[in-house]
Amino acid sequence: MAGPVSVLSPLEHPPSRPRLTPLSLAVFPRLATAALDLVFPALCAVCEARLGPRRRDPLCGPCWDAIDRIEPPFCDHCGGPCATPGSAMSELDERGWGTGPRSEYPSSLEPVPHPLICARCAAEPPPYDYARSAAVYGGVMREAVHRFKFGGRRALARPLAELMVEQCGASLPDGIAAVVPVPLAGDRERERGFNQAALLAERIARRLDVPVRARWLARRRATRPQSDLPAAERLANVRGAFRATRAVAGSHVLLVDDVLTTGATLAECARSLRAAGAGRIGVLTVARVR
Repeated sequence: MAGPVSVLSPLEHPPSRPRLTPLSLAVFPRLATAALDLVFPALCAVCEARLGPRRRDPLCGPCWDAIDRIEPPFCDHCGGPCATPGSAMSELDERGWGTGPRSEYPSSLEPVPHPLICARCAAEPPPYDYARSAAVYGGVMREAVHRFKFGGRRALARPLAELMVEQCGASLPDGIAAVVPVPLAGDRERERGFNQAALLAERIARRLDVPVRARWLARRRATRPQSDLPAAERLANVRGAFRATRAVAGSHVLLVDDVLTTGATLAECARSLRAAGAGRIGVLTVARVR
């Protein structure tokens, strides 16, 4: 009768195959990019110079650096740049407090940061709760958006979405349940081959770790391109052009688009979402007209 089978010691087991670490995984794309650049030199989508240090493919470092980013302070409602931030103390003064020495302020009314609202939004608040834009629409940013939308450079969605997160991510409120791209007219999307807002929304959603809900908002009818119309006609052009589903009820949604110009399209989208019961509505764009 055979004796008991001996158990192999850990040293006798064949060594396991090495696992790829995140670092090694990150090296491969860089090596592949460098190899391709040697054979097919990559050119910037805006200035057509060779990509080099600080590149954000397909934007070169100098073009990336030249983007006019929107920094605080900005209006909490529309996201527009503001000259100077407000303060809780100045608000207290407007309410009739703070007319005496500092020691006379109630201890519970110590100055604390509060949302800064521009004069325009104070007079006529937009139908969405807040808006953020990464950059001013002009110069390199204008050229990048044009190449993205009208030149078919889909690869620009990646650096533009990264810019949106880098500039605006920290100031976005918590609790966003879904990202909703502004829908493009069917014939225009077929002609262009894609919806630029949807490409941006997909990347934004991944960074925020929330789903994209493109079907929560749809176009009811085609409209003329807003860029072809003066500001006074843009509101009428998009009035009643969108329809939101009841699935949005109670949710905090983030509307994503490329450029905020007069805000007419985003405002009409927000009204539709609100009518369907959206709990909170935010707006995020790559750029805005100053």
